[in-house]
Amino acid sequence: MPQIKQAIKRVKTQKKANQLNATQLSELRTAVKKFKLAQAEGAENASDLHKEAVRSLDKAASKGLIHKNKASRDKARLAKLTK
Repeated sequence: MPQIKQAIKRVKTQKKANQLNATQLSELRTAVKKFKLAQAEGAENASDLHKEAVRSLDKAASKGLIHKNKASRDKARLAKLTK
C-alpha cells in the first residue's frame, strides 16, 4: 500500500474505475451472446437484441473500453449473422 496521500487516492480511484469497466465489458459480452444465441435459435426478438448489442458496442467504444475498430469489426460480424 502506498504511503503518499495522492498515491493512496489513485489506488482507490483505479479500483473503482476497474470495477466499472469490468461491469460494462461484462454487459457488452452478455448482449452480444444473447444476440448470437437468439440468432442461432431463430428467435423473433433477434432484431431487437441486435440493436442492443450494437448499442452496447458503440457505448463501449465511446468510453474507451474497446478500440473503435474492434467495435466496428464486431458490428460488421453481427450484421453478417443477421443476413
